[in-house]
Amino acid sequence: MAKRLKILFIASEAAPFIKVGGLGDVAGALPPALRALPEKPDLRLVIPLHPQIDQTAYTLTPVASFDVKHKKGPIKAEVYQTKLKGLPVYLIGGEPLHGEGSVYSTNTKKDGLKFTFFSLAALELAKVLDWKPDVLHAQDWHTAPAIYALKTIYQDDSFFAGIPTLLTVHNLPYLGNGTGPALKAFGLKPAKNSKLPEWAQGFPLPLALLTTDKINTVSEGYAGEMLTKPFGSGLHTFLKSRKDDLIGIVNGLDLDAWDPQTDKAIAQNFSIDALKERQANKLALQSEVGLPEAPDVPLLAFIGRMDYQKGIEIALGALRKIKSLDWQAVILGTGDPEIEEKARQLAEKFPDKVKAVIAFDGGLARRIYAGADIMMIPSRYEPCGLIQMIAMRYGCVPVARATGGLRDTIKDVDEGTGSTGFLFEKATQKDMAAALQRALAVYPDKRRWPNLQKRGMRQDFSWEKSAQQYLDVYQELASQE
Repeated sequence: MAKRLKILFIASEAAPFIKVGGLGDVAGALPPALRALPEKPDLRLVIPLHPQIDQTAYTLTPVASFDVKHKKGPIKAEVYQTKLKGLPVYLIGGEPLHGEGSVYSTNTKKDGLKFTFFSLAALELAKVLDWKPDVLHAQDWHTAPAIYALKTIYQDDSFFAGIPTLLTVHNLPYLGNGTGPALKAFGLKPAKNSKLPEWAQGFPLPLALLTTDKINTVSEGYAGEMLTKPFGSGLHTFLKSRKDDLIGIVNGLDLDAWDPQTDKAIAQNFSIDALKERQANKLALQSEVGLPEAPDVPLLAFIGRMDYQKGIEIALGALRKIKSLDWQAVILGTGDPEIEEKARQLAEKFPDKVKAVIAFDGGLARRIYAGADIMMIPSRYEPCGLIQMIAMRYGCVPVARATGGLRDTIKDVDEGTGSTGFLFEKATQKDMAAALQRALAVYPDKRRWPNLQKRGMRQDFSWEKSAQQYLDVYQELASQE
């Protein structure tokens, strides 16, 4: 019988405990999916005990208390355990994590202290529990110090000897800039004379990229893009030297959490076999946001952060270019105040066509997925993306920029059989407007459009396939010990 692998999975956030972005979705869904595989790896999830976590919602049992070394003196870590779908989850608290405010801040000194402390405490926890993992799996820069520590200051510790590591990059541009002083304070010195660019030798993500055994990112498309200058965040040349250790594994979707047949937030549940019932959601959505109830007018949507990466201003400009066509649009999100204002201005200029809801509203987002006809996803880059997966599951056809995971998960209508949406190559208003025009031209076709919806709804975005790919990587790493 094959050995049951022990996996230490560490992340800065994980749903349902705490979720800021897509990483929270992944860290909350992938570990239970891995535990559900026939091999049933002994995986332990470790996250920070952020002040924003509602501790009354979970049964938190104290399991450990220990010190983490720091140049100004040891810092006490307090660890609590709970369960998530049978998965052991450890939450680490301590002085660096006690501060109020957001999970992530613009204060690099504060975040550097917080996440370096957490990363080292996660390693110390394994030692205190006398549970030696076969693989350490870290996510993004916030837990990258654990990998660098394992390969440097812990390399002579017999407990940690030989533990292979996997680093998942969810968003490469976030390198942990400015956290170098915090790393040094915990004994993690910059690299010297490495293959990294000189400017990157003291940043946590590059240091982990340098020392980890395997690197993966959240789609095959983004794995390739990371090796190019436009997407490589200054590390493209270095990453090419690690190309053989770089793997793309597309994220999955929690199919129980996102199911139009059972979603309690939408006006009318529906399925692929009862697609006509979806229409009630469109009329309810139009009424909710204040648009004229018009069942035959195509309803476009945008859900997401209003920032440069997500390209919302590309969509706003594209809508202006097709203003003479018959359509409506609802825009939901928050972010850059200037971009928020541009969305408001568009809604004011076209009050019967555009509604902008400047808010974070999970319930409304679900009703938009269930009621809109077209989901606009104009991202300048998108490592994986969940928007397109959720949209397709709810029968909302994506019009998206052909980048990263969007290209991997959407097949353009012009590519022939199996098409699920519309892609455009360049992050320009002109290209997006042309893609929207293509979609609007197909929309009236009572045969092609429902077939497009149904193909999207049939896509298998479950975590099972992705979890198996991660397990394959773990097994390969463990066999190299």
